Amino acid sequence: MKNIKVLGSGCKNCETTANLIKIAAEQAGVAIELEKVTDIAEIMRFGVMSTPGVVVDGKVVHAGGLPGPDMVRQWVGE
Repeated sequence: MKNIKVLGSGCKNCETTANLIKIAAEQAGVAIELEKVTDIAEIMRFGVMSTPGVVVDGKVVHAGGLPGPDMVRQWVGE
């Protein structure tokens, strides 16, 4: 099971990113653990300066702006 974290303050882009990941995982039939991280100190520990940030299995794969659908599918399918 993949562990995916969405890093951000809970803004609209952060919520949209989390929903895109959830939908992509459901469509791919992949089980994921999706966590929303809003604590600024924890976000900074990942080195993410612009949100939303996405961490897949401990590795930062995206920071800033909405990710594209192909990118999201790649994260859940890796």
